[in-house]
Amino acid sequence: MRFDIVTTFPEMFSSVFDASVIGRAVRDGKLEIHLHDLRSWTCDKHRVTDDYTYGGGPGMLMKVEPFAKAVDDLREKNRGAKVALMTPQGDLLTQKTALQLSTNSPGLIILCGRYEGVDERVRENYCDLEISIGDYVLTGGEIPAMALVDAVARLVPGVLGDSQSALDESHLGSLLEYPQYTRPAEFKGLKVPEILLSGNHADIENWRRRQSILRTAKKRPDLLPGADLTEKERETAEKAINNAKDETDGRA
Repeated sequence: MRFDIVTTFPEMFSSVFDASVIGRAVRDGKLEIHLHDLRSWTCDKHRVTDDYTYGGGPGMLMKVEPFAKAVDDLREKNRGAKVALMTPQGDLLTQKTALQLSTNSPGLIILCGRYEGVDERVRENYCDLEISIGDYVLTGGEIPAMALVDAVARLVPGVLGDSQSALDESHLGSLLEYPQYTRPAEFKGLKVPEILLSGNHADIENWRRRQSILRTAKKRPDLLPGADLTEKERETAEKAINNAKDETDGRA
């Protein structure tokens, strides 16, 4: 899968993408990540990418021309790629979105805004989707772009050493991941649950499933409507939610 990232700060990305799983996947040819300086598509000698907003207001706005030229050029190199604008106005990045992008698109062209955002004509005419990583404002789209690439790239076949890792993770299937433990079996009196030491794989899977439901009910009950649960599992979740409410009311 190919990623093209358009930014005024390409130097921000190298240390992130050169390391760990992403860096290894690039070196192994599983991924392509290309960083592009938006200034390369400017026409003036000062390589200006922003200007004052029409109608007045604080701050500067990213110009339409450089982004338009960048998208036109990169679509020729990354054919079939979706164009994503990183913006706090976008749809929230979820595991479902990351999975869809990793399987339904051969590549991504990611546009990083700055300042007060981008000219509306970029959003309306040159983007396929708008993505946010949360309800807060950052100084630019670079950090959200890093999160998007990481979330999508690790789901590309061959990127993770164990393909099952991606299937078992939090938020896939609208459930948080179950508790996990490693050696030692006991640390300062804190013991690993006995069932995980039993060797009974069926019982372990049932325990993990139940723990995922209970954890989701306690920490992210908003995810449960999208979860594929049996009637009994949904009763378990509802009971856990009510217990959590009682605990909260008791501390109030």
